[in-house]
Amino acid sequence: MAVSSGFAGVNFETLLISSSAATASSSSLSTPNHIWVFCKPARTRRNSLVKKNGWGSSSNPAIRCEIAASDVLVQTTDNSNSASSSSSRSSSLSALELLKTSAADRYTKERSSIVVIGLSVHTTPVEMREKLAIPEAEWPRAIGELCSLNHIEEAAVLSTCNRMEIYVVALSQHRGVKEVTEWMSKTSGIPVSEICEHRFLLYNKDATQHLFEVSAGLDSLVLGEGQILAQVKQVVKVGQGVVGFGRNISGLFKHAITVGKRVRTETNIAAGAVSVSSAAVELALMKLPESSHATARMLVIGAGKMGKLVIKHLVAKGSTKMVVVNRSEERVAAIREELSDVEIVYKPLAEMLACAAEADVIFTSTASETLLFSKEHVMVLPPVGSDVGGLRLFIDISVPRNVGSCVDNLETARVYNVDDLKEVVAANKEDRLRKAMEAQTIITEESTQFEAWRDSLETVPTIKKLRAYAERIRVAELEKCLSKMGDDISKKTRRAVDDLSRGIVNKLLHGPMQHLRCDGSDSRTLSETLENMHALNRMFSLETEISVLEQKVRAKVEQTQNFEGERDMFQLQRHNTTTSS
Repeated sequence: MAVSSGFAGVNFETLLISSSAATASSSSLSTPNHIWVFCKPARTRRNSLVKKNGWGSSSNPAIRCEIAASDVLVQTTDNSNSASSSSSRSSSLSALELLKTSAADRYTKERSSIVVIGLSVHTTPVEMREKLAIPEAEWPRAIGELCSLNHIEEAAVLSTCNRMEIYVVALSQHRGVKEVTEWMSKTSGIPVSEICEHRFLLYNKDATQHLFEVSAGLDSLVLGEGQILAQVKQVVKVGQGVVGFGRNISGLFKHAITVGKRVRTETNIAAGAVSVSSAAVELALMKLPESSHATARMLVIGAGKMGKLVIKHLVAKGSTKMVVVNRSEERVAAIREELSDVEIVYKPLAEMLACAAEADVIFTSTASETLLFSKEHVMVLPPVGSDVGGLRLFIDISVPRNVGSCVDNLETARVYNVDDLKEVVAANKEDRLRKAMEAQTIITEESTQFEAWRDSLETVPTIKKLRAYAERIRVAELEKCLSKMGDDISKKTRRAVDDLSRGIVNKLLHGPMQHLRCDGSDSRTLSETLENMHALNRMFSLETEISVLEQKVRAKVEQTQNFEGERDMFQLQRHNTTTSS
């Protein structure tokens, strides 16, 4: 991509200025100092820093410009023997030359990357996932914190019981991943090394394809499960209006929703178990003797979305009676009204242990951050009958978990969590692979369309700048023409001349604009579009951002020199006052 797009809208911020301590002698006023100035594209947010401290040799001043990713670092040193304006101008020019030839050139010519840093049920144990989980209400805050990192422009969080994935648009892949991983470590308390051991990293097209597979249900434990599509929709809903949920990330997730809908419509992927809740019911029935399916005593703790789905799937499998424990009866009453043919008994949370004593299978699905069942709770429960296998089953689909893993050590109980749902998925492996192949064809097609859309965004700045360039010429020439025609021309004539100028400009721009617009239907057309964009940038000198950056660097250098002059004057006055006293 052209240099212009990388530094569009560069701004400088200075938040902290810390001065060196003044000394009693006048010679100390020439103590060399340096100033760190960070700059970053306006669409990102970070804490900028101006740092002043003793540094370098006092023999000659130097201005050094170093680039790391999108940051521009200007270091200046000064002493009393190098305060002339000619040295300052020479230093400024040196900084600008270095700016043009430094590593910044690589970052300004490359487009920002879409990156996913993820930990899922396939790679990470539930103990780690529950520490990393971010509640939906905290997603906006997380997006804000991620976008405040140095190399992150946009962000989104997809946190479910099976996965914790952070999607970002990063100015630098390596630095962006490092910063996000450190942020995850800070918020979860998990060491960076441990996160790195379990995480997976995907970039650009691979990241796009992964999210599309997630939305389609191909990456879920249960093929085609519908809950994940609803969760992807919720990411978009929560992200609306949040600074940092930008055009690229928003477009990616909206396209993922389209993919998820299309895959479910055009394939048979939703047949059978299509959610964690339905898989939980299937797992329970797999562990029970078949003869007890209709008679086993079922207890569901939690009447939220997951709990309601568990109840519905139990009914679909033939259950006609169950006990539901919840904080309030309102939700249970609504479910009872919806499933009028089933006997649903409500019990308050205070009676949970008493209800567990009379149940053969216990499903837990609550948002509780503390355990509901520990080993001490379960060991005092009466044993279940041999007709249900002699084991009380705990199916825990909550994250964080509601049932302690130590319960599994008891001879009278077995505990299964979301990780154990893999067994249900494996039961239909051949059919899953066939459906996945059908869905992959759709995903590949949609991925190509999304990448074409993202590529087409590169031409938008050129289109805007070309129109602005043509409009400036039109207005200037129109004013010349009207001034020659005199002040006594009518409004009708003025309007006619104005319309004439607009019509000429629009007709002249029509051809170039058509060659800058591309639907990405084939790679040849897209390649030509980008070539046309670069050609127009060169022909009409539209790449102005670097010159803007140069002006800002010059202004920052001058500001630095003025600041040092004022500082030296203040120290001199202070020194004279101390001496006289």
